Amino acid sequence: MPRHIIVGTAGHIDHGKSALVKALTGTDPDRLKEEKARGITIDLGFAHWDAGPFVFSFVDVPGHEKFVRNMLAGIGGIDAVVLVVAADESVMPQTREHFEICRLLGVPGGVVVITKTDAADADTVELVRLEVRELVAGSFLADAPVVAVSSKTGEGLDRLREVLLDVARRAPRRADTGAVRLPVDRAFSVKGFGTVVTGTLLSGVVRPDDDLVRLPDERRVKVRGVQVHGAAAALASAGQRVALNLGGIDLAEIGRGDSLLTPGTLEPTRVIDARIEMVGDARALRHGARVRFSQGTSEVLGRVALAARLAGSADPPGPAAGAPVVELPGGSRGYVRLRFEAPAVLSRGDRFILRAYSPPVTVAGGIVLDPHPARGPIRTAAARARFAALDARDLAGAEAVDRAVAIMAAERGAGGLPAGALVSRAGLEPGGVDAAIERLVRAGVVTRVGDTLVPPGVLDELGQRVLQRLGDHHRSDPLAEGMPREELREREFARAGAGVFEHVLDRLLAAGTITGRDRLALASHRLALSPVEERARAACEAAFREGGLRPPEPKDVASAHAIPADVMNRVVLLLARQKVLVRLDTVYFHRQALEDLKRDMQAMKGEDAAGSVRIDVGTFKSRYGVTRKYAIPLLEYLDRERVTRRAGESRTLM
Repeated sequence: MPRHIIVGTAGHIDHGKSALVKALTGTDPDRLKEEKARGITIDLGFAHWDAGPFVFSFVDVPGHEKFVRNMLAGIGGIDAVVLVVAADESVMPQTREHFEICRLLGVPGGVVVITKTDAADADTVELVRLEVRELVAGSFLADAPVVAVSSKTGEGLDRLREVLLDVARRAPRRADTGAVRLPVDRAFSVKGFGTVVTGTLLSGVVRPDDDLVRLPDERRVKVRGVQVHGAAAALASAGQRVALNLGGIDLAEIGRGDSLLTPGTLEPTRVIDARIEMVGDARALRHGARVRFSQGTSEVLGRVALAARLAGSADPPGPAAGAPVVELPGGSRGYVRLRFEAPAVLSRGDRFILRAYSPPVTVAGGIVLDPHPARGPIRTAAARARFAALDARDLAGAEAVDRAVAIMAAERGAGGLPAGALVSRAGLEPGGVDAAIERLVRAGVVTRVGDTLVPPGVLDELGQRVLQRLGDHHRSDPLAEGMPREELREREFARAGAGVFEHVLDRLLAAGTITGRDRLALASHRLALSPVEERARAACEAAFREGGLRPPEPKDVASAHAIPADVMNRVVLLLARQKVLVRLDTVYFHRQALEDLKRDMQAMKGEDAAGSVRIDVGTFKSRYGVTRKYAIPLLEYLDRERVTRRAGESRTLM
């Protein structure tokens, strides 16, 4: 299968970008009537060149300053750039802005093309070459080939094709293993098919009948068909220009700036933390300034809060010390928090461009460090240290992800970081989540509790709080066998994630530190009754045992033995928890009295040869010498114990 390479053009208006693409591919990328009438590119144009082992997809962008927004919608996600400079004009303002945009977006490579050589002599072409080298010095294009061509005569085109093939061989490969992510750059309707969208597939593989979600407003859609370069395809892979025929959505409901993704991956956000780099000659960016944020095919307005300025031109990992930052001058770097006026679809590691609100010129580019940061101050020493740790430029690959996840999990605390956040927030591919979690658990960074990740230190702290809470409960109520389980959950785990409470308790139970199920107690807890409580217990148990089915009131027992009422009440509750006393409705009975009653009922049934003994409230009261106050709860107790079965106003012994 040929490898697909996305190439974007860049350069000043009327420097021959579209003519060059047409000369290379045979396709005119200018598709709008107005573009053909005016001779300038207004919106994105597309063409492709099948070069054997590679298929080049060209995204032709407008060069006029008024259409930089359209240019940004096409330049994201490209594998290489063709920076076009006309021989008869050399480097111009939009040449510089387009080059800065490509540099700030981290375009991996490309080629510089001097066009219109038929309109200039050899000395002029050489002078333009020198000016171009000066422009790209020290950048990703510093060692890029500079090819002089004429789209009109064909001079230099063969050499350019050779260079493009070499650029393609060195371009980094895109992985097909990630979730589908397609920023939409065009949407239109085709008669007989319905809504069709196009874009550069940044990751994953998409097939007909796939279910996707349209973000930022989370609309489910069905892929009816897939095309690559105008031909139906069984699938499209990352790095290809694709067209998708969608079901379940009208044309008016989708357009440039939307994204199609695998469900359950990314989430819309209105706040991000990022590192930015200012354009060298840009005006200073002030704290609180309104900006235009461009990423992929979308643009949203927002405000920038400056957290710190990075020290020195070498851009070291740590932030500069000192007072809060008021502004970032041109050429500097810094950490910022951006708040958007509309939701954006972003992941950690996404690159973006900032443009001034007015006039809309490019002022900075950046990289997303956290697409869903926790609320809190950003202009403190701790916050600056957090930015530097998230930046993790001193680490690579998995280590950088591990550090970011550790920070995010620590901020979530007992609430836990959902495992899915490793995709939506930390930027991992869905297929790599389990391996990443296993690595983090082995390293002691997190503990997995169900589908959440919690720092081990947080779990240890919660365990200590449980022990402290149980100790306080024992001291305040020494006669209690333990603290009700749900009361402990409510007091100490109200903000904890699902499963955290049970996880902490299981650890403490396994360690033998606590005991119990419905009521929890320290393993060292023992009932320690005071002398007056011991006297109350003995008196209470004896009085209720002697009272049988006509038990006394606790207050009467307390009065008869000169025991404080509150002490007697505590003892009654203790005996009930120990199941010495059993509460029926509002009356306490001694357990032995109830057992004797059940045996007597069974004996009564045995005395009747027919085995159909019936008993009503009156009979029960007469047989046991009790009032209705005791008879009703006792009969209902016998029903629950399946000793009797009620039938109307009477009961049958079972």
